[in-house]
Amino acid sequence: MTTRKVKTAILISGRGSNMVALVEAAQLETYPAEIVGVISNRPDAEGLEKARALNIPAFVIDHRHYASREAFEQDLHDKLVSLEAELVCCAGFMRVLTPWFVSRWKNRLLNIHPSLLPKFKGLKTHQRAIEAGDKETGCSVHWVTEELDAGAVILQKSVEIAPDDTAELLAARLLPVELSLYPEALKKVASKILAAH
Repeated sequence: MTTRKVKTAILISGRGSNMVALVEAAQLETYPAEIVGVISNRPDAEGLEKARALNIPAFVIDHRHYASREAFEQDLHDKLVSLEAELVCCAGFMRVLTPWFVSRWKNRLLNIHPSLLPKFKGLKTHQRAIEAGDKETGCSVHWVTEELDAGAVILQKSVEIAPDDTAELLAARLLPVELSLYPEALKKVASKILAAH
């Protein structure tokens, strides 16, 4: 008897480093989630090839082919339903999702953000943390809600900001932290779902 795992889809727009970390974690027999597909809104996303190399079905839903955000999200929603996804992880997915989509996937949509939320929502987080004179920054995995980067935090980890740090140095130092945090957060959420059934 194989143990049930929570079916999880991943949305990407770029190189897919967090996606790879999630897929590799999910290959462990004891991990409570399985990755059922990767979807990119950009046909040139490097992460698509990486997903296929890891034997994960990869799909493109190019937002530029749609007349409206709603039409794009309807197809995205339909694809996730066809994959029987129970959870959706945004991993460098560079689209702001509409309230319609977010409400369809309420409490099932996760995102990783490169700051210690609620600080520095939105873009250029590392630069803003440095300019604010903060001693530390970090990354947060949180629930996606209708307000950008405002959902409850599931897990976060911090790194120190060195006096001579640039945004690029900080991003590079934070990446391995992100790559360990996201699988940990998905594990926490999926375990909770399995325990509830």
